[in-house]
Amino acid sequence: MTAILPAETAGVRRAPARQPAHGRRKRWRYLPQYLAVAPFFVLFAIFGVYPVLYSLYLALQRWDGVGPMKFVGLENFAFLLSDTTFWDSIGNTLIIWVMSTVPMTALALLIAVGLNSSVRYKGLLRVAYFLPNVTSIVAMSLVFGSIFSDEFGILNWFLGLFGIGTVDWLSDPWAIRGAISIMIIWRWTGYNAIIFLAGLQALPPDVFEAARIDGAGPVQTFFRITLPLLRPVLLFSVVMSAINGLQIFTESQVLLGNRGGPAGAGMTMVLYFYNTAFADNDFGYGAAIAWGIFVVVVLFSILNWRLVMRPERGQVQTKGAGR
Repeated sequence: MTAILPAETAGVRRAPARQPAHGRRKRWRYLPQYLAVAPFFVLFAIFGVYPVLYSLYLALQRWDGVGPMKFVGLENFAFLLSDTTFWDSIGNTLIIWVMSTVPMTALALLIAVGLNSSVRYKGLLRVAYFLPNVTSIVAMSLVFGSIFSDEFGILNWFLGLFGIGTVDWLSDPWAIRGAISIMIIWRWTGYNAIIFLAGLQALPPDVFEAARIDGAGPVQTFFRITLPLLRPVLLFSVVMSAINGLQIFTESQVLLGNRGGPAGAGMTMVLYFYNTAFADNDFGYGAAIAWGIFVVVVLFSILNWRLVMRPERGQVQTKGAGR
């Protein structure tokens, strides 16, 4: 018994020594997979996470980009809340978003329904509608600048053919917002139409066949069947339009300049951030404006999501109460 116990004890002590080695081999087995995805996370940390964290640090400083930084705490954010120009830029951005998103969504839906029907040259039409989205924004803004010119604009010349007076597209505040909205509609309608078309093609055809048998017309089918089934795609389009629409910059900057035209009617949030940081060299306050834009975009996206999803939640609650 005394001779066997040391051997058993030695055997018991050697077992844990093999377990960590097995665990290490198991972890090293996934090393190629980790190395394969590591470049993305490294680049994301360098060009994504670090700039975001540094902008938050910069928002607590006063810095002109050259001299030493001066820590001011929350002073930049306190001034942001009372900055009338920033609030005016929010108002301009929201007005332009409403003027562009509502007609753009309706037009994109009509185009998607038309492309989903038995129309010829569908592939060519899809490319034609999507082409404005991949066109250079700067080049597009320069072309629209010649179209909306107050004195020698093509649009005013065209309106004059019908006896309509000229419109001060780049001088009147509401005309300025309308011109920017038209540019956004021209650029993003085809993109949303392709998304809606993909959603329409994924809908089950049996539902539409049953509606046709029950005597439902095209209008009833569209509003009672197509739109409710297309709600997730519509939600995606509205949220993405809110995110992109609240970051309008190039259209306003190229068309009207850094100050947003007369009376700042075209001054958007991102254009105000650009002027503060890169024209006035106030990088600390510019970083605070960037964080203010982030908060506005998040809140507005949540609001859009709740408004779009509210009818669906109401239907679910009604069905639950019926049971």
